[in-house]
Amino acid sequence: MLNLHYAKGTVSIAVAIALEETGLAYTPVKVDFATADQTKPAFLKLNPKGRVPVLVTEQGQALTETGALLDYIAALTPELGLMPTNPEDAAHLRGVMYYLASTMHVAHAHKMRGSRWADQDSSIEDMKKKTPETMAACAAYVQSDCLRGDFVMGDSFSIADPYLFIVCNWLAGDGVPLADFPRIDAFMARMEARDSVKAIRAKGML
Repeated sequence: MLNLHYAKGTVSIAVAIALEETGLAYTPVKVDFATADQTKPAFLKLNPKGRVPVLVTEQGQALTETGALLDYIAALTPELGLMPTNPEDAAHLRGVMYYLASTMHVAHAHKMRGSRWADQDSSIEDMKKKTPETMAACAAYVQSDCLRGDFVMGDSFSIADPYLFIVCNWLAGDGVPLADFPRIDAFMARMEARDSVKAIRAKGML
């Protein structure tokens, strides 16, 4: 049994959606950010970075980083074709996930986590004000270059899609109307219709 340490509404839910898609058995373990569970010794023993997600394998190994966990889930279930076998297609998929991790997630974090990059209140406030602009730029890139069709890989659902769904789920709260990006808006509706997302919502994880 896999144990997924998650926090509601965070990027860790991408991993939960992928687990639901594959049917792999897992136990969700809530990390309560309101009580700073991620800073306590028990959690830091699993992940010294103090971040979610953490996926503990049946062998007891704690794995971290969203893209790596999604890659791992695809490797456990190769028969589902969640990772393309064509090297160029696989590079596109991973390129999307790396972009989400290195650029779009960071742009979002500037709104709530500015203290990671600056100490002055004025600097943190400036980052917060910049968030709608930077997230809109990210959305424009996602729409033009990441989505090859209905999903990241065109007609085929892949492990990149739960990741993209969760990050784009933050857009409205960051001041970016989905209506301005119709291809993303349609993608989000397709994801909401999937049984995996419905299951995660029913569990109160999203």
